[in-house]
Amino acid sequence: MKIRDKLLSGVLLILIGIMLGMILMLFRQGSFSFDLAEVRFTEVNRSEAPFWTNEDLEKIDDRFVFRNVAKNVTPTVVYIETVISNRNRRIDQEEENEDGFWERFLPPRARTVGSGVIISADGYILTNNHVIEDALRDGITVTLDDKRTLDARIVGRDPSTDLAILKVDAVNLPAVTVGNSDLVQVGEWVMAIGNPFRLRSTVTAGIVGALSRDVQIINDEYRIESFIQTDAAINRGNSGGALVNTSGELIGINTAIATQSGTYQGYGFAVPSNLALKVAKDIIEFGEVQRGMMGVSIQTVDSRIARRIGMEAIEGVAISGIGNDSAADEAGLRPDDVILAVNGSKVSESNQLQERVAMFRPNDEITLTVWRRGETTDRVLRLRERPAPQPVASRIESFDSEPEIDEWSEIPGDGRNRGIEQKYFEDAGFTLRALSTPENPEKFNIYIHRVEQFSEAWNRGLRGGHELLELNGEKASDLQQIEKEISSSMENNRSLNLKIKTREGHIGYFKLY
Repeated sequence: MKIRDKLLSGVLLILIGIMLGMILMLFRQGSFSFDLAEVRFTEVNRSEAPFWTNEDLEKIDDRFVFRNVAKNVTPTVVYIETVISNRNRRIDQEEENEDGFWERFLPPRARTVGSGVIISADGYILTNNHVIEDALRDGITVTLDDKRTLDARIVGRDPSTDLAILKVDAVNLPAVTVGNSDLVQVGEWVMAIGNPFRLRSTVTAGIVGALSRDVQIINDEYRIESFIQTDAAINRGNSGGALVNTSGELIGINTAIATQSGTYQGYGFAVPSNLALKVAKDIIEFGEVQRGMMGVSIQTVDSRIARRIGMEAIEGVAISGIGNDSAADEAGLRPDDVILAVNGSKVSESNQLQERVAMFRPNDEITLTVWRRGETTDRVLRLRERPAPQPVASRIESFDSEPEIDEWSEIPGDGRNRGIEQKYFEDAGFTLRALSTPENPEKFNIYIHRVEQFSEAWNRGLRGGHELLELNGEKASDLQQIEKEISSSMENNRSLNLKIKTREGHIGYFKLY
């Protein structure tokens, strides 16, 4: 073979190799396609309506109604902004520190925010008292869901339930439907609507965790706490907002949270709608709350009380003291009587009884189901008006014969030889004073001289001026022995059981811790 033929054969082979490589590359890149069938039309299924209708979903689970509830109720919840004076803020002189120093340089005014619920089309709004407390004149504005901002005025307040009523000049407003909070059950779904952290019209959901909660957050002598507990997220700014059920009915006014961080931790509390509506009606009609009083001191029946009075079942609310010429005295009630029901509605906690009675006005008659020494009877009681607050000077607890020792906080030197001893029990929250008896200077009567405000003893209703008869079942006659018993109880986490006699001569029982 000639050299030329060899060269041509080699070039041809190279070209064939290049062509085969190109063909293989095109196949791998998908440049060649083989239509196995001719497609002329492709149809995509599409629907404007969901497969499950709202009605179908609502039958499956209550949570599926939240969308409609939020749509209907949110327009009835308003955003409240209040201008307050920082000069009204109390600085505790006994605890003045660097923070107290800097408080002096705070701006003279500040703004606080909260929520409210429109309860009537002509502009009445239900909110919390602490949302508008200390508001300056013309310092409250309300922003509606449609973004209108209106000036609001205070119609009335009730610190004992932490509720207040505002009024705006408007008509045809969307008003909430108020439900029956007595029908609320633990475990049912609820929604909280408000303005947390200035986030307008926020909706959260959860369940009812408990009923008739007493968390001792209201600072008032006649406080009524029988909250609905929920785990729907509630934060600062939610106060005064709506707690609604899956029917879109108002069942509570969101009021407080239990937290260690200052923000939501799963425990929110709302004033029941029945109590809130009664307070609202009173304020709108009279400008203030009309509350009937029984005139009793009460305690929830526990195993100790039941055992002491010979009650087989642990139920009801025990009467520990009765005021002279009170409604309870007139009805023939006595200490150690146990109230089982009010107008047929069972009560098992002292705050639950307070809530039931708070639903009535002075001169209203209520029927109490009362247990006494193994027998149960019904007694009709006509409620009295709540006594007007006394002047501060006349409410100071002191002994007129010894004004010079009112400021003692410890046992004075050589006090026992003078027939007087005194001791402050910080953990218990009260000061005891021992006075020797006229018959025998070596024997002492023990009196509760002072009770520290907002301490455990104060919150349980203990007040100064009463005589301490027994402590943990032992006669109270020696201050040193009482000190040992209180110290031992505190160290061993035991409760303190006090038997006292009021200035009117009534016997009462108190349990601390």
